[in-house]
Amino acid sequence: MKPVILVHGGAGTKVKDEAHLQLILEGVKNAAREGYKILTSENRSVIDAVEVAVKIMELNEVFNAGRGSVLNADGEVEMDASIMVGSDLSAGAVTVVRNIEHPISLARLVMEKTDHVLLAGDGAERFAREHGVPFLPAGSLITDRRKKLWEQEKVSAKISNPEVCGETVGALAIDELGHLAAATSTGGRAKKLVGRSSDTCMIGSGTYADDNLGAVSTTGHGETVAKFCLAHAIIRDLENGKNAQQATTDCIKRMTERLNNTAGAITLSKAGEVGIGFSTEHMSWAYIKNNELRYGATLNDNNVDVL
Repeated sequence: MKPVILVHGGAGTKVKDEAHLQLILEGVKNAAREGYKILTSENRSVIDAVEVAVKIMELNEVFNAGRGSVLNADGEVEMDASIMVGSDLSAGAVTVVRNIEHPISLARLVMEKTDHVLLAGDGAERFAREHGVPFLPAGSLITDRRKKLWEQEKVSAKISNPEVCGETVGALAIDELGHLAAATSTGGRAKKLVGRSSDTCMIGSGTYADDNLGAVSTTGHGETVAKFCLAHAIIRDLENGKNAQQATTDCIKRMTERLNNTAGAITLSKAGEVGIGFSTEHMSWAYIKNNELRYGATLNDNNVDVL
């Protein structure tokens, strides 16, 4: 089995401009490269690979995760994340967490240090403090760009962010033994109500991994993705014999037709097949397979960098 790392930087309707697009593409390419280094290192670990890839994007202000997350109705950052291991279906997630630089790492702690799957709000933050997770000063994750957009949205009463190609982030990996892992992180939906949880923290909606079938990370309109349980719907299609691309494309099409809203997803099958699909105009993605980096923001992109 050839190791593969596959990441996405969120599905959206448009890109601000060419410079913004290039920042997004550089972000997903860098995340894929760093994850692949872990995946192919002497101490290779599939769970470390997806965590590192997502952490890279949580630090990148162009994405809606970690530093650079969108603001809720009160102008604050509340974040969700989840992570899953395909070998034994272990999973961990957090929702409505504040002032933590890497929600994905907190989700991993929930998976590894508790017998729970999901911790929320104050409870998640208490757990984080008990396990030595550093907290940032209040407001540290609010960027000037997100604050400006929030102020514009208040005036215009818009629901969603106009710069939506850089959004929820996710990563999948398969190692040479066929072990899979998946991770997803988000700041949620712009102008969301305080305390709103997204599909990203829901195992089976935002994230899923099973060594017997494949792994999925999703993005898009969270309430719609949650209702359709998109990640697990794609897994079911893999189980029914579809390849990764067919399963991803078909499930997003069915979800969009049924619920009249948009989404995107990335998929890795147990054979290391890559699936990339979305019903929006753009979704940034990148993957490394056979030591080649491919990346893009549309389904027609097929750029290759030889590493």
